[in-house]
Amino acid sequence: MSTEITPDAQRFTDDAAPRSRSVIESRSIDWITPEERHGSPWRISPLFFIANWSFFTVALGFTGPALGLSVAWAITASALGLLIGTFFMAFHAAQGPRLGLPQIIQSRAQFGFYGVVVVVAMSLTCYLAFGVVYTILTAQGLAQIFDWSPVAVGLVVNVTGGLFAIAGHDHLHRISQIVFYVTVPLVAIFSVAVVFGHAGGETPSAAEHGFVTSAFFTVFAVSAAYNIALAPIVSDYTRYLPAKTSSRSLVASVYVGAGISALWLIALGAWLSAHYNATDALVALHDAGNAVFSGFGAVLALASAATLIVCTATAAYSVALQFLTGVDLVKRFRPTRTLRIAVTAVTIAIYLVVALPFGDHVINAASNALSLMLFLLVPWTAVNLTDYFFVRRGEYAITDLFTPHGVYGAWSWRGIVAYFVGFAAMVPFAVLPFFAGPLGELLGGIDISWLVGLLVSSVLYFLFSRGLDRDAERIAVQRSDATLDTVEPADVTPHRPAADVL
Repeated sequence: MSTEITPDAQRFTDDAAPRSRSVIESRSIDWITPEERHGSPWRISPLFFIANWSFFTVALGFTGPALGLSVAWAITASALGLLIGTFFMAFHAAQGPRLGLPQIIQSRAQFGFYGVVVVVAMSLTCYLAFGVVYTILTAQGLAQIFDWSPVAVGLVVNVTGGLFAIAGHDHLHRISQIVFYVTVPLVAIFSVAVVFGHAGGETPSAAEHGFVTSAFFTVFAVSAAYNIALAPIVSDYTRYLPAKTSSRSLVASVYVGAGISALWLIALGAWLSAHYNATDALVALHDAGNAVFSGFGAVLALASAATLIVCTATAAYSVALQFLTGVDLVKRFRPTRTLRIAVTAVTIAIYLVVALPFGDHVINAASNALSLMLFLLVPWTAVNLTDYFFVRRGEYAITDLFTPHGVYGAWSWRGIVAYFVGFAAMVPFAVLPFFAGPLGELLGGIDISWLVGLLVSSVLYFLFSRGLDRDAERIAVQRSDATLDTVEPADVTPHRPAADVL
């Protein structure tokens, strides 16, 4: 793909009149032309920071002390897990500027045009479950603290989040930046109070909290998997960056954003669990905040809930892209703005219909679904990153990703087999809320399944790919680049035949 970027990013390639920007994003699963690219790597960081910046992450910090770890050991285990897990997630960011496509569309190169249905089903279920969990936690948490109606809270959170999701990519980045600058000082004040002993709570017993090997590795695995859950959506939010964007700067930006926010709140969660014996993250934040000074707890609770509005919005936005990718496997269509808005509205409705009437009755099911989806994400991220960085090295025929008759084919056995063999290798080592494999039990509940999945799927896919006809692919890439060089922004549609797909 040509990396020439027009100096005036608002102009068509034929130097027509400047393109006017709509309040609502017009793109969905189509290719982003060079003229529409804008932004810089470090402006991406706040969105990924906010993705983990809520009491949902605070609750994750409860795991270590609940299993007998001291706060220091819980934070150490989390830091090591995030150090590795965020590494794999962040590297997906480089694919966005290079390809100008949503994350799941790019997976067609590894799994085939139709084979990507495996990834679509997995990611779609995962982010629908995320939205349901966000809604339940926010509605019930604020209802418990302020005695507000859970239904009213759920409606406000989802309708507001839905509006941002409908507005689209640029607006999601802007609201993330606003929430970042408003909430970080608040949490920083609370953190300083915790460090200097002004946040209340009781000193935990040394006999109850120390070092437990199985607990340490459980927290390590949970923390590593936590940021890997963001992998299927990373390129959704980097695809508008200019093609010449520095991959190193972009990966570092995403890594720092997602890694720091997760570790910061997990550390606070561990402290709250140990010192307040907390079971509800939002209530614990509220109580500890009020110990700093009266009324500060309410401010912290509302700030944390506000971040979940952004999280709900980004989840709904990506669900729309994933759903449209799935529909495109069955029926070719023009990805209009109206269609994306309609799917986003239905997604928000699903969050509300599932979460509000059933509440606690579905929270365990949704949480278990998330655990399973995170488990299923590991072999996919291994295949995807191995292909991008070690097999095709960022060289893809963009036009061929939109047809089953292109160079990537309808079904790609290499990606599919590597994925399922990697998944099968994980099962004996798995330690999930509803299942424990024999080797996981033998290791005393220490879950190393994600490491096994990453290793097996990566190695297998790399070996399978040695037989790829790279010469034929290079010809396809050149043909695709020549086609893309003549494309105007209004011409991008994925429903046409291979010869003129764009």
